[in-house]
Amino acid sequence: MKHIKVADLMTDAVVSVAPDTPFKDVAKLLAQHDISGVPVLDGEDRVVGVVSQTDLLAGTAASALRPDPQDGTPARAPVAGDVMSAPAVTVHAEETAADAARLMTRRGIERLPVVDVEDRLVGIVTRRDLLRTFLRPDSEIRRRVTDEILTDVLGVRAGDVDVHVVDGIVTLDGRVERRSQLPALRSLIEQLDGVVAVASHVTARSDDTASTHTGPPRHTMQW
Repeated sequence: MKHIKVADLMTDAVVSVAPDTPFKDVAKLLAQHDISGVPVLDGEDRVVGVVSQTDLLAGTAASALRPDPQDGTPARAPVAGDVMSAPAVTVHAEETAADAARLMTRRGIERLPVVDVEDRLVGIVTRRDLLRTFLRPDSEIRRRVTDEILTDVLGVRAGDVDVHVVDGIVTLDGRVERRSQLPALRSLIEQLDGVVAVASHVTARSDDTASTHTGPPRHTMQW
């Protein structure tokens, strides 16, 4: 079973700036391209920070409060390096879309610079890009649950578990052989691209969880 990777969803044409890009030029780029933020790159294309609309507003307020130099020298106009958020929150191209979505939610951000193994910028992924992973037909999700998880991975007999999917919500009814299969069943379904939630009413014919082996159920699965 294959997960959608960040590389499958990202945009590789990225608007970026250097640390010494003037504040006003950054603001113009955001407006011109209708984007909420830009990565800041060093001389080797590594992401050293991100300038968002919020950073620009905060930078404007800070400039207004900053006192004028007392030695007669003109005040220096702020640049990207002055207002950027650092260190930058990034994601690697080979990480899953689900991992990127969780990171965005945890950090409260709208876009993630995508980097390669050497942390050089290769693209950008947004919340809108990640939402595409949830636009999968319910019929496809049901097929993957039935064929790939129940049959191929867990070895559940056909007809033992009924699977219903509506708007990405998976509902399960029926029985499996062993109780240790239940957490694995839910976990694997929750990891499927396009699944919003899982409601499981599946029970087990036998309880094998009281054995001496108390670790998690062992299963193999190729993502």
